[in-house]
Formats: sequence, structure tokens, C-alpha cells
Amino acid sequence: MDETGTAQEAVTRVWREESARLVGALTRITGDLALAEDLAQDALVAALQQWPQGGVPDRPGAWLMQTAKRRAVDHFRRADTLRRRTTDLGHALEREEDTMADLDALVDHIDDDVLRLVFLTCHPALAPESRAALTLRLVGGLTVPEIARAFLTKEATIGQRISRAKRTLAGESFDLPVGAERVQRLDDVMGVLYLIFNEGYTATAGDDWMRPDLCTEAIRLARMLAQLASQEPDVHGLLALMELQASRIHARTDGAGAPVLLDDQDRSRWDALLIRRGLADLERAMTLGTPIGGYVVQAQIAACHARAGRADETDWRAIAGWYDVLAGAGHSAVVEVNRAVAHGRAFGPAAGLAVLDAVADDPALSASHLLPSVRGDLLARAGRHGEAADSFAEAAELTANQSERTLLSTRAVQERRRSAD
Repeated sequence: MDETGTAQEAVTRVWREESARLVGALTRITGDLALAEDLAQDALVAALQQWPQGGVPDRPGAWLMQTAKRRAVDHFRRADTLRRRTTDLGHALEREEDTMADLDALVDHIDDDVLRLVFLTCHPALAPESRAALTLRLVGGLTVPEIARAFLTKEATIGQRISRAKRTLAGESFDLPVGAERVQRLDDVMGVLYLIFNEGYTATAGDDWMRPDLCTEAIRLARMLAQLASQEPDVHGLLALMELQASRIHARTDGAGAPVLLDDQDRSRWDALLIRRGLADLERAMTLGTPIGGYVVQAQIAACHARAGRADETDWRAIAGWYDVLAGAGHSAVVEVNRAVAHGRAFGPAAGLAVLDAVADDPALSASHLLPSVRGDLLARAGRHGEAADSFAEAAELTANQSERTLLSTRAVQERRRSAD
């Protein structure tokens, strides 16, 4: 790869890793979310222009921050009516020099700019779908097409939501909320963090099966949230769920980067430290003495997998029971699809297909590969190989992730061969 390609690759990587910290710090400095994002984007453009000629700096994240700060000073200097603001900003930037000196280090404390940014983007003035979209854009660093696929929504709709949300937040405080307001935002914050984690755990698009950097960032933010809301069981449940699922990351692909399904994974490659942390956080959630929520239940499901030394030791009846609890808390088409998997493994393929048939016409699943993928697996287990092949082929057409498409297409071919035998 030539130097230009290497520099562009570095810019893309650094932007993915540092964009949330850039926007968060710049929002705190300027007090303007929209301006902060514009300044961060200006720094990105400058990197794309300068790094191919001058080389990638030793500390690229810090370079982006310093460039964005200079753009901020220039912006306020151009605004004649904000001369006093320029002075205030200059003092703020001087204070920033020491605290932002090592931008590449993770600062794991509650005053983290990214966590402030999460709470801001989950402001009650925004509709729930706008909160999630804006946080995924600014905190998760996802593109509009990626967010649209995650929500099964048109790209234009997501773009409009994000633009309106930023206009709504103009002038809002960047301080962490307290009291009742903090409690009100917790559910939305947790939902957004789990969306970010899921985008990393199974990418909605692209060539890669996973984007572990997003999983790492979501877990880091969830740990901060657990410190902030230490008496909330579901916060600890969310953290446990992420840790237990993330423990499998290294085993989810083979040496060539191809996906490896749960039953086929080498469990010796599962991260024992993350499993211990996840089980400890789950225990904390269960002992707080207040009603448990959906994330605690999902963490219990993940714990059933984590405790099984081999795939055939998995307690599928316990998993099915937990999914029944989750389904009883409120209708969710995705939960029902996963419940079908559990019932299929615990009580036989026919039981799973019965659960799946009940949500077959749910509009939330109409553009998703999830339903035909699960149906294909259940049909294969039932020995209905021709129908399974058709379902896997349908799922392959619906997914936007190249690795997943390859996996599903391969399974379709395998089932077609079994049907012909």
C-alpha cells in the first residue's frame, strides 16, 4: 500500500477510536454540540490533506485535538461580537493542555467527556429514536447508513433525525444530570450503549464480522455508568451482559477471519477474566434487593453459556425459561426470535418453529435476516434440509455484512447437498 493509502487508513482508524472524545471535549470547551462536531470534522479534513504528505504523527489523536482547538480559536476570533468568549476560550484551552496531553489514554472516571456526551444526546427533549441515532453517530462513530440498518429505517430518515436532534440540543447544558433527571435518562442511556455494543459484536455492514473497538468503548462507558448509578441492578446487568458476550470475541472468527458459530467455538479461547467480571457484576445486580430488569435477565442467559465448558453442556431449558421471563415483560419481535432458538434447543425444533411462526409477519422483522436465519437452523435440525437451504439463502440476501452473507450462503449450499442425498 502506498503512503497515501496508509495515511488514509490511519485517519479512518483514529477517527473511529477518537471521534467521541474529540466531540465530547470540544462540546465542553465551546458549549455548542453542533460547533464541536463541525470542529472535529474540520480536523479530520485537515488530517486527510496533511498526513499523506507529512506522514502520520506519533500521537494522531492528540494531533486531531490540537487542530480542532486551533479551529475553535479561529472561529471565535472571526465572530466580532464574541471577543470576550475568545478570551474565555483561550483560558479553557490552556487548562486543557495538561488534561488532554495524552489523548490516546483511556480516562476511566465519572467526569469523562464521552459519558457527558452520552447523557447529553439522551436528553429528554429528544424522541427516543433520535436519542439513539444521535448517540450512535457522535459516541459510537457510526455512519448514517450503519445506523439506518440497525434501526431498519431509511438513511434519509436517520439523517433528518440527527440534524433535528442537534438543533434541539443547541444551548443545552453539558453537565452530568443529577437526581430525578439522571434516573429518567438511565434507560435511554443503557439502550444506546447496548446498541453500540451490538454494532461492534455483529457489524451490520462491511466486510468484518465484528468491530471490537465499539464493544470495548461500550463496556468502558457501561463501567462508568455502573459507578454513577451503583444501586441500579439493570446497570450492573447491562455491564455483565456486555462482558459475558465480549468474552467470546476471540473465538468468534477463525484464522482467516470467517465467523465461527457458538456451538463450534473453541471455548478455551473465551476470555476467562471477562467471564469472571461478568459473573461478578451479575451477582452484584442480583443482590441489590430491587426488581431486576431486562438486562439482568439477558445477562443470566449469557451466564448459562459462559458456565458451559462444552456446547453440549449448555442448560438450554434454563435459557428458555429466562427468555420466557423476558418475553413476559413486553413484546419484542427480536426477543421472540431468540426465544424460538432457545425453545428449539430445549424442547425440539418443532417447539422453536411454533414460537417463530407467531412473529413471522411482524413488520419489525420484514427487512431483517434474523428470522430466516433462525428458521433455517431450526428446519435443518428438524431434517427439513431443502426448506432450510431456502431460508438460509433468503437470509444471505438480506444481510449487509459480507462475512455473515458468506456464512449463510455456505450453510444454504450444505443444506441443499443434504437434501439431495
